[in-house]
Parts: sequence; C-alpha cells; structure tokens
Amino acid sequence: MKRNYRFTISYDGSRYFGWEHQPNTDMTIQGKIETVLKRMTDTDVEVLGAGRTDAGVHAKAMIANCFLDTTMSEQEIKNYVNQYLPDDIAITDVSIAGDRFHSRYNALGKTYRYTCYIGDSKPVFDRKYVYVLDEKPNIDRMKSAASYLIGEHDFAAFCSNPKMKKSTVRNLDSIEITTNGDYIMLTYHGSGFLQHMVRILTGTILEAGFGKRTPESILTLLEEKDRTKAGPTAPACGLCLIEVDYH
Repeated sequence: MKRNYRFTISYDGSRYFGWEHQPNTDMTIQGKIETVLKRMTDTDVEVLGAGRTDAGVHAKAMIANCFLDTTMSEQEIKNYVNQYLPDDIAITDVSIAGDRFHSRYNALGKTYRYTCYIGDSKPVFDRKYVYVLDEKPNIDRMKSAASYLIGEHDFAAFCSNPKMKKSTVRNLDSIEITTNGDYIMLTYHGSGFLQHMVRILTGTILEAGFGKRTPESILTLLEEKDRTKAGPTAPACGLCLIEVDYH
C-alpha cells in the first residue's frame, strides 16, 4: 500500500543546479533523491519539495514528500537513502504523513539566512557558504533599510522573473541582521518568496549599508516595482534555507 512520506533534507548546494529537475543534467537535489528512491522501490517516484532553491543555494531543513509503496520502516528508508546519496545530501528525518500533506502547498512560512564575511583573511573553509565583502557595511543603515521591507508589499522590484504572471505580493514578517565576529547574517522570515527575492533584497540592503543608496529609497522601489532600480542579486553561495513552517 502506498503511503505519503515526509522527508527533512539538508544539502550543500554548491555543485548542484538547484532543487528542481533541469533539462540535460542529473545534478539536481530532487533528481538525486528520486534516483535512489526509484532504486529502492523499483518504481518511478516524484519527490515534491517545499521550495525550489536555486543553483548553489544550500538547505539545512528542506521539507519534501512523496508516495512510496514499501514495507520498509521509516528508519530503514532513511538509512537506505543516505547510503546511496552523495555525501553532500542527507536525509535527517523520515516520517509518515497524512495522504493530503503537500510539502509546498501546506507550508505556512519559510526562514532563509544569508551570510556575509567581512574578515581580513580568506575564509578558506567557509568559502562555499559566505559572500565575501570587500568592505564592512554600516549595520545601522542596513537595519534601517530592512525596516521598510517588513509587512505585506508588492515585491516586484525584488523578483528576477520579468514574466511573472502570478501576484508578486508577499508578506515579509521579519528581517534580523546580526553580527558574529567576521560574519554578518541576514535572517528572513516570510509566508513565501519570489524568484531570487532574498538575494536581491540582500544586495539592496547591502547597498544601503555601503552608502550607495539611502534606506528610504526602499519605499520608492516598492512603489515603482522596477527590478532595474533595485540592488544586485547577491551570490547564491551565501544563502541557506533554514526552516519551513507547518501547523
């Protein structure tokens, strides 16, 4: 009998073309997991993720679900899949979910963290997970710019898809900007995010920190909805999906 299984997955996205299937390559997170589950069950399996992280983006707790016809226990499934997955992808939890559970449609919110590095020396061991800045931005200016983004807004200026047909209105609950030694962390929580939204928000907030724009210019960006006037898209390596919220 087929059952719906919920997976918690962590991965280093450095060498992958994102979560979702891509043409002409098997180097996606979704593809790697489906390949192992197909081998385990001898049937085609579709793994549905809570989001579609971009190429080079990491995750500590991506949630996914799929229907499997197996007599194996949850622990046995976890052990089997981890045995055959590459070392940079890990299943950290497997549980049986209700038949109606859908990792993406049932998600209430997501937490992303973007990490910048401002140290004098090269971050040799963290180089795949941080954005190395050439200078230190003003944190107070960054926090001021971020404050204008909180709440429900049309974030069209922070979406990289110019052909977006669905609404670009999103609710951003919080942006926490913290420092720890040579690291600056921007932690975002919201109900949902547009394509490259967190990376564009980060690039724009950093511009405010560097004095390249005023914090108040965020209001104009939200009003004009023009992507070309927002900041650059920060590199993928600094971004990590931290958590997905459910009831």
